[in-house]
Amino acid sequence: MTQAPFSFTTRPEILGTFGVVTSTHWLATAAGMAVLEKGGNAFDAAVATGFALQVVEPHLNGPAGDVPILFHSVKEDGVRVVCGQGTAPAGATIEHYKGLGLDMVPGTGHLPAVVPGAFDAWMILLRDHGTLPLADVLEYAIGYAADGYAMVPRVADAVANVADLFRDEWHSSAAIYLKNGAPPAHFARFRNPVLADTYRRILREAAAAGGNREAQIEAARRAWYKGFVAEAIDRFFRIPVKDTTGERHAGVLTADDMANWEATYEAPATFDYHGYTVCKTGPWGQGPVFLQQLALLKDVDLAGMAYDGPDFVHWVVEAAKLAFADRESFYGDPDFVRVPMDHLLSETYNAARRRLIGPEASLELRPGSIPGYGGKVDHDAARRGRLGFDTIRQGVGEPTTQKSVGRSPVGEPVIGPDGRMAGDTCHIDVIDKWGNMVSATPSGGWLQSSPAVPELGFSVTTRGQMFWLDADHPAALAPKRRPRTTLTPSFALRDGEPYMAFGTPGGDQQDQWSVTFFLRHVHHGLNLQEAIDAPMFHSEGFPSSFYPRGMKPGGLPMEDRFPAATVDELKRRGHQVELTGDWSISRLSAASKDGDYLKAAANARFMQGYAAGR
Repeated sequence: MTQAPFSFTTRPEILGTFGVVTSTHWLATAAGMAVLEKGGNAFDAAVATGFALQVVEPHLNGPAGDVPILFHSVKEDGVRVVCGQGTAPAGATIEHYKGLGLDMVPGTGHLPAVVPGAFDAWMILLRDHGTLPLADVLEYAIGYAADGYAMVPRVADAVANVADLFRDEWHSSAAIYLKNGAPPAHFARFRNPVLADTYRRILREAAAAGGNREAQIEAARRAWYKGFVAEAIDRFFRIPVKDTTGERHAGVLTADDMANWEATYEAPATFDYHGYTVCKTGPWGQGPVFLQQLALLKDVDLAGMAYDGPDFVHWVVEAAKLAFADRESFYGDPDFVRVPMDHLLSETYNAARRRLIGPEASLELRPGSIPGYGGKVDHDAARRGRLGFDTIRQGVGEPTTQKSVGRSPVGEPVIGPDGRMAGDTCHIDVIDKWGNMVSATPSGGWLQSSPAVPELGFSVTTRGQMFWLDADHPAALAPKRRPRTTLTPSFALRDGEPYMAFGTPGGDQQDQWSVTFFLRHVHHGLNLQEAIDAPMFHSEGFPSSFYPRGMKPGGLPMEDRFPAATVDELKRRGHQVELTGDWSISRLSAASKDGDYLKAAANARFMQGYAAGR
């Protein structure tokens, strides 16, 4: 190695032997840790943390959102995936949307809704691997919703950004978030009693079913997907609401769509790298781009490069561009699209792709060619150039229609090149004293992306905006398909043993920041907190998943803490560097089982994430 570990951290790396929890909000971390102290395992704690996040970060996720989960149970071999990504409704056809005069799925309102998958994913994780009753893990979310919590500035600001929309159009959301017609102040004590009542009713119906904890969890699932929750969503979605087209549309999601879906278990996609095996979701998400970046970098001497030097940044950024270009060409729901995953991760394919990385910044979208596979690629993204990222600054972010952009935030805005975070996702990592491990990235159901269902107190996921209204695209809209999500938790084994759960919010940046964190940990010896705190960067050199899906060839946002010599050299190589502020990029968290110790760390940027343990 050419460099000593990072010399400054914002907080210590947590060390313990009993259990560790880390997430993007301290209240959720506290809930998870309380469950471990109560005697629950990592699965109980992860579920409690996830439900707490739905309450305290409602602009980043919600009860009717989405969640992919990676986990290891000491009672089973290997790592498994829970797919909590709901599918498109039966009525969600390209013909229906084009018949409305649309050429993209709107980013807000009822039309982009898919089956909300988070609740069922958490329930089957709790049923099959947890130990505590449902009431014991829901009590923290119910307490925060009923008794109140301090609304952090980012939530209050998200409400303020859509206050006019709530007042004028989304009256059910106004009833929850605009007390006396005004958005909440920073750190105001905020309550959502309607949501608390929804979860209390779930618990009452579960208890009334009798039986053991598993039977009561099954009753909760029925109440959600075949009972009063599905019925309320069905009724509400028949009422047209205003979306980002500037018009009012009814939805296509029905109670039947919810009743006919359930979360599933899957095997992860994996790649072996320098003694580690990294596990990700399948190509219905963007997760395998992490693995392909490792395949591209496997034979590069990253350990011989400074972790904040120009060579390291250049190689990582150029590998990301190639992997994400392949995402655009090949990724979609593998239940409907043939995705050549083995070929995309093969040594032969990536050796050829690696030769495309030269000494200068690449300024083109360069997907690979695999005969018989792949679909239409958006080569017009570069023409839209700056637009996609300027729109994020305006608070727009996720895809909407071409018909009318408007000024309303539309879902899950991601990091703009100025470092401003208008919205995002969440992340959770948990390890218990027995060695059970969970990594989850909850998202969707954002308060700013769809009106709250009046009887329930929450919004429904708009993840369907990730679909394309083009049958030749690998992520084309069709009934029962999963949208190609950006949600992507990470899990790593070391020498074959479960080692680390990690991840971050950040849309397209998730599988860039997580890769950089991992490489610095593996090659430069940075501990978890050091690797999180070290200055971060990412590429904009591929089409965004978010409206209007622009790309900036050569775009390279970087935190100001990089050495001036690094920045100057990258500019000389043709990278379009934009300095974003000292602490402005990424929201990583991580937990590991390292010998006798459990370790955890969390991002200090934006003053919300926390790790805890003992």
